[in-house]
Formats: sequence, structure tokens, C-alpha cells
Amino acid sequence: MKASIKKLPKSEVEIEGEIPSEVFESYLQKALKKLGENFEIDGFRKGKVPQDILADKIGEARLLEEMAEMALGEHYPKIIEEEKIDAIGHPSVTITKLARKNPLGFKIKTATLPYLKLPNYKELAKTILSKITKEEKSTEATEEDIENTIMDIRKSRAPKKHITEVATEIEGTDQTSEEELPMFDDEFVKSLGPFENVVDFKEKLKVNIKLEKENQQREKTRLKIIEGIIADTEVEIPEILIEAELDKILYKMESDISQMGLKFEDYLKHLNKQVADLRTDFRADADKRAKLALVLNEIAKVEKIVADQELVNQEVAALLEHYKDADKDRARMHAEGVLTNEKIFQFLENQ
Repeated sequence: MKASIKKLPKSEVEIEGEIPSEVFESYLQKALKKLGENFEIDGFRKGKVPQDILADKIGEARLLEEMAEMALGEHYPKIIEEEKIDAIGHPSVTITKLARKNPLGFKIKTATLPYLKLPNYKELAKTILSKITKEEKSTEATEEDIENTIMDIRKSRAPKKHITEVATEIEGTDQTSEEELPMFDDEFVKSLGPFENVVDFKEKLKVNIKLEKENQQREKTRLKIIEGIIADTEVEIPEILIEAELDKILYKMESDISQMGLKFEDYLKHLNKQVADLRTDFRADADKRAKLALVLNEIAKVEKIVADQELVNQEVAALLEHYKDADKDRARMHAEGVLTNEKIFQFLENQ
């Protein structure tokens, strides 16, 4: 089989070639058998229609389409393997020649795993860690932290508002008055959980705020490290990866808004935007997320970092317990990804 490979921008390749006529013709019987499985003609049992009658009823155009689909379905993976193409996503197929007893001509465009050149990420991580000040490392809970958290809790327990007011709150401009908030007293804190009184609640809240600050400081440090690495990484992101990240962002956004009692369509009307506008707005974030995934994957490969399988098994079990209908393979893939990334960040933090 003849095939030529042409590199395109944005980590895509175009494969142009022909499947020889005798090879293409060999798919005739297979195509007839598949198309005839559910074909019904008066006087014949389903799946028992003679092939000459079946071919006439199906029509040459539909038969050729099925032959082409079967031929490329079998030969495309072979081309990818022989040419060592790291294809990702679904290919775009164009048939350039389609006729009986002739070669099958085709053009296939597919995205590929991009070439990526990492900077000296160990030195970058070391430099960033050395610049974190003592003040930035402080994680003690202040009185202001405690009072702000209490106010947020009281606001969350305030009566539900009208849809437009909820939308305003999402945008960060909530103006709930003190009169609308529940009283902060012993009875209120007992309704929140196993707290004896206001004093007990504040003591436990102080511990939780410290833990939260430690987590935030860790995430902030990790963000600085990974953004520094990403900024100096040479890579051209395929469009398919950016679109996939956009899908994730919008799915999460729609899910969050639904949990607040809003319809996504109503929220879009409030913003005076379409889904296409949001895809434009979040494109830069999606590009960064796609780049992050590629960078972490490459570091894991270079440093031979893999998730602990015992921890993966525990995480999968927890996921399946919480989400009864979850797919086990997807749950494992998710768990391995999360735990591997955690080990990568720990590795960078230890530089």
C-alpha cells in the first residue's frame, strides 16, 4: 500500500495513500455479509438473501461506502503503527477515489501527541522554592480569618433568593444584609455539627482554617512551580486537546450552576452570552490545562514516576463505593492520574 505522510501545523499529520484494487475488492464479500445481516426482502429469511439480489437492493454506492469503511478501519491502525505516528483522537477521513475494481484513494488527517521540550524543571522548582518568604509560609488562623469564615457560613444558611439574585452572587457581588442572616449563637453552631457551643466551634474552626491555609500555600507553591515550567516549555498544542479541555470546563461550570438551583440556559441569558462565547472566553485556560497535562506526563516519563498500585486500588474502591454506576476502567485511569500527579508535585517540591 502506498502512503505519504505530511506534517501539518498544530501537531497534525495528513496521510495520503491508496489501498490496491485487489485488496479493496477483497472487502466486497465482508461488506455484503455485514449489510445483509438485518436486510429483509419478501420471500427470504433475514440474513439469507442471495448476494447478487442483496447487492442489487443495497446499491453500489452504499456497498462501496461499507467496503471503504471496513478497509480503512483495518489498514489505518497498521499505517499508524508502521509510520510510528502517535495519533490521538478520531481521524478525519476523506475518500479521494471510490470505485469497484479500482484502488481506494484516501486522505486522513489526525492530531498527534506533540513534540515537547522541557526546560530544566528541577532548577526552576529549586529557584521558585527559595524565593518563598517567611510571611508567605505563615498558615496561622487570624481573628479576621475566623470572623470572615463565620460570615460566609451565615450567608450560606440565609433564605434562598430569587434566580437573578443567585446569579449576582455567583458573580461575586452578593449584598446580603445582616438582618437577613441567621443569628450566630450556640443553637446555630450546634445545627452545623458536633459542636458544644460558640467557643468550641471557634477553636475547631481555627484548626480547620490552619489546615486549609496549609493546603492553599501548598497549591500556591505548586502553581508557581508548574507555571514556571510551562512558560519555558516548547510545545505546540493540538486543537483536539484544547477542545477536550474546553468541554471539561463547561461541563464543570454547568454542573456547579445546576447545584445552585439555576438552569444553565438562564444563567447564559443573564450573562447575555452563548456557549460559543464561553468557549472563546475560556480558550486560554483550556490551552494552559492541556499544556499542563502534557508537561506532567513528560516529567513522569523522564523521572519514571508511577502511582503506587496499592493506593490506586484503594482510591478505585472508594470511587466505586461512592459512585455505584461508575466504569471501573475509567475510575482506575482517574485514580492513577491523580496519584501520579501528586507524586510528580512532591518530587518537584523536594528539589
